[in-house]
This record gives sequence, structure tokens and C-alpha cells, in this order.
Amino acid sequence: MKIAILGGSFNPVHLGHLFIADAVLESLHYDRIVLIPAYRSPFKLAAKDMEITSRDRLEMLAASVSGDPRLAIDDCEIRREGISYTIDTVKDIISRYALTEKPGLIIGDDLAAEFPQWRSSGEILELADVIIARRGNAAASPFSYPHISISNEVMNISSQMVRQRIREGGAWSFLVPQAARAIIEDRHLYEYPGAGAESCMETIFSIEQAAREELSLDRFIHSRHTALLAWDLCRRFGLDPMRGYLAGIAHDLGKRMTDDELLAYAGSDGMGISELDKKKPQLLHGRVTAVLLRKRFDIRDSDILEAVALHTEARDGMGPLAKIIYIADKVEFSRKKIDPQLRAMCYTETELDAIFLAVLGNTVSWLLSQKIDPAPETLQLLEKLQSEINNSGSVY
Repeated sequence: MKIAILGGSFNPVHLGHLFIADAVLESLHYDRIVLIPAYRSPFKLAAKDMEITSRDRLEMLAASVSGDPRLAIDDCEIRREGISYTIDTVKDIISRYALTEKPGLIIGDDLAAEFPQWRSSGEILELADVIIARRGNAAASPFSYPHISISNEVMNISSQMVRQRIREGGAWSFLVPQAARAIIEDRHLYEYPGAGAESCMETIFSIEQAAREELSLDRFIHSRHTALLAWDLCRRFGLDPMRGYLAGIAHDLGKRMTDDELLAYAGSDGMGISELDKKKPQLLHGRVTAVLLRKRFDIRDSDILEAVALHTEARDGMGPLAKIIYIADKVEFSRKKIDPQLRAMCYTETELDAIFLAVLGNTVSWLLSQKIDPAPETLQLLEKLQSEINNSGSVY
């Protein structure tokens, strides 16, 4: 096997790191790049540069290369602890990997001039082929020692830039792989402000990936539009938008199941199965999705589970988040033939219940026009709300 080594602090990993790895793979035809996060780099001894745990850095890196067999992660320097010297790492990799030729050692041109001063640099040159990748925009400098230069395009990104932008509230989200972003936001790394203990980016990332892989493309796009409108409505009405997004992106996961599977899963939630559900098992996909969220993703938030379970059949006593998911599911922007006034209400109407009643009434009217019987609980709720309006002149 022909491999090359790319070490660094990866604090955090960013797209520039992965771009260089890809450039080496393509231009020099290596089988695999081994990414090795340092425990403590001799070039970055200041405590501030290593302010998060080595586990955080390792997990961000591992999550970022998921599914790519050309990239491997090796934690040898973290396991060794102490200052990480390249010569020790090269020897370790040679001893453990089934190499058919000398490994490559990738370094940036920002460090290349200092390579002769590295510990045992001469021995490194005997054991590995040094590969110099462009990191800056300056013309390549001549280096006196044996090396291979690649003429990769330069992505002007550094870990320091990412950390600074996170701390200062600048734009950074698309400078790092999406999986690393989820970990940074969920764990509030680099002073990311986040939303407090309720932040759930890692869970959202996993659920959104499942939705994208398991649902049809049209259904996934619908789910993401539902999540986005739920986010907007939660922000307008004082709810946690991350919980709204999570419920929205997850709400149709049960759609992929057969009728028999839906009936079996729904029977485990203790809510019983009506005659209408038996005739039309697809009506159960919301309840089944709530079961999936508990069992598969360990979601215990009762408001999220209620919102997902009731998005097909509105019932009396629904909480604010459940109403928001019901609204978002029915009028999100990828749906066709939706009354523009209903969508406009989501951004102009000051009362959540007024939007909910308007969407509920519109949905029931459409079902009846298609000669589809709404769930009895849905009709009862609509009649109750309309009666309250007639009696008081306002919703609730």
C-alpha cells in the first residue's frame, strides 16, 4: 500500500486540510492519506492554541472523513502524549502499516523552509518522501533538500482564522466540514455562543443525514423546507428554533415504512389504533416517527415527540411546538397550490393560534373537497376553535 502522512493540530480541521489531502491523492496517486492530529505540536506550544481537548479535535477529524476510504485517522501522537515530533511518527507508521514503498510526508510551504531544523530531519528524508503543498499565495521557494512539490490551488483558510471568526461572530460555517461544524456548535468550542444546554447540532446532523439517505429526494426537500419554516416560526414566537428545526427535519422519517410496519410500530406507543388508521396506515407515520426518534436517536423531549406525532392529525391540547410543525408541514415553500396568504401569515400574523386555525381550516376544507375523511379528533378540534371564535370574537 502506498500512503502519505498529513499531520497537524487540526484545531479545528478545515476544508483546506482536506483539499490538500485530495490534491496529493489525485496528483501523486497515493492509495491513502493518514491524517494524524498532534497531541502537542512543537510549532504551537502556546496553551491558547491547544485550548480544546485532543478528543474534540480527534472526533471532529474522524467525523469529517466519514465514508471516504482514501482517508484514515491515526491517533498515535495523542496516545504518545507529550510534544509530537515527526521522526517518531514516521517510524511508528512504517512499523505498523503494510507499506510497499516509502511513505509520503506532506508539509505546507509555510513550514518547508524550517524543515532542515526539525529534529532528525536527515533521517526523515531517508525514511519518507517529503511532499510540499502550497499553503500561501507566494511563488514556490527553492528548497535545498530532496522533495516533491505539488502545484495545488490555494484555499486561504487556517485553523486560526476559523477560531477567530467563531469567537468574533464572523462567517465561518462553510470553512469546515459540516460534521465538524456540528461538533463545534453542539459543544460550544472556541467560545461559540450556541443556545445553551439545549443545543443539539450533532443529533440534528445525524437525523438530517438519515432523512437524506432514507427518504425520496422530494420528501427530503419537503422535510428540510418544513424544518426551515419551523425555525422561522419558533424564532417569531419565542421557542427554541433548534428544537423546531429538529422536529421539522425528522417529521416524515416514518414515511419510508410499509403499511404493516407502520401498524406494528404505532402499536408500541400506547395510543391505540383507530379504524381510520387501519384503513389508512400512512396516517400513522407521524406517531411512528416519534417512536423512531425515541428508539433510534434517544430523543426524550416530549414537545418534539408530540410535534412529530401529531403533524398528520391535529388534536386538542397541542402545545406551541406541535402547532408550529403542523403549520410548517402544510404550507412550507416546496408545496404547490398553497394559498399565498397562509404563507404570508407565518411572517406577519402576531398570534400563533390565528395561523394554526387558518391552516387547520384550510387543510380540513381541502380534505373534504377530495372526499377524504379527516380524523375525528381533527374535526373536533376545528369545531371547538371555530366555536370559541364565534363566542368570544378571538382565538382562544
